[in-house]
Amino acid sequence: TYLLSDIMQTKRAELPKMQASQTHTRSRAIVQVQNGCNHRCTFCIIPYGRGNSRSVDQDAIIGQIRELVAGGIHEVVLSGVDISSWGEDLAGTPKLGTLVKSVLECVPDLARLRLSSIDLAEVDDVLMQTIANNPRFMPYLHLSLQHGDDLMLKRMKRRHLRNDAISLCRQLRELRPDIRFGADLIAGFPTESEQAFVNSLSLIKACDLTWLHVFPFSPKQGTPAARMPALDPALVKARAATLREAGNAARIRHLKRRATAIGKYDLALIERGSRGQPGLGRLADFSPIDLGPHNLVPGTLQPVHITGYTEQTLLGELA
Repeated sequence: TYLLSDIMQTKRAELPKMQASQTHTRSRAIVQVQNGCNHRCTFCIIPYGRGNSRSVDQDAIIGQIRELVAGGIHEVVLSGVDISSWGEDLAGTPKLGTLVKSVLECVPDLARLRLSSIDLAEVDDVLMQTIANNPRFMPYLHLSLQHGDDLMLKRMKRRHLRNDAISLCRQLRELRPDIRFGADLIAGFPTESEQAFVNSLSLIKACDLTWLHVFPFSPKQGTPAARMPALDPALVKARAATLREAGNAARIRHLKRRATAIGKYDLALIERGSRGQPGLGRLADFSPIDLGPHNLVPGTLQPVHITGYTEQTLLGELA
């Protein structure tokens, strides 16, 4: 994976020039378009170290992606600390949806575009319509949810409530039925009651989340959350384990549903497949697919058929 980092040294930074070439160990390009954060979640130390949100100009981003595509890259991931805030410091304050739409329009040879992680409080109308109408935007979003209980979300100083998350997932599925969601969830936030934890646990099914990143709460010195009454570490660990178990069950449910399309044609971006390793691809909805012992070239798009699933991955073969 290409990682374009350390590009935010000035308020109006430009992406560095990079001579991208496709190699057998690199599958996709990650383009950092934003750094820093204007928000102050009570558990997060990032704004104190990276400062307020700073965006890269759209023209520089598009120019970089053109170079990557010319070098053989098929999939680009737009990345940032708070990517949903992209454009707030640029002239005209463009929205993230404008950037996504422009990248797809201005780089027609880019096969796949993804976002790294988004704050659902800032999903704009243009982004919604682009997700709905452009098949080159991959049907997968990783949501920065953090919790499923309104009081905990307020104490975290998040900008959404539980029903906002459920509503957004429902609305996006109506616009793009094949879309899937991942999410970050924090277990054992200070003052988290049993009911608050249950509300967070039930959010997994309420939003039909597929991939979970679960973090046991760990206080960061200097943050407001570090001064809040903490839970017993053993309880935090146990709740994190319960969330992970629910996440594993959600992943298996998703893979089982996808495997009902056995024999159906799909397209996989190859992530691994050389030096005797089993071939591993990634479908548009971020589902992994094990393609067996093929000598595949990472970064290429390959037609595949789904043949089954395990608890970790889909199984398939080259079409």
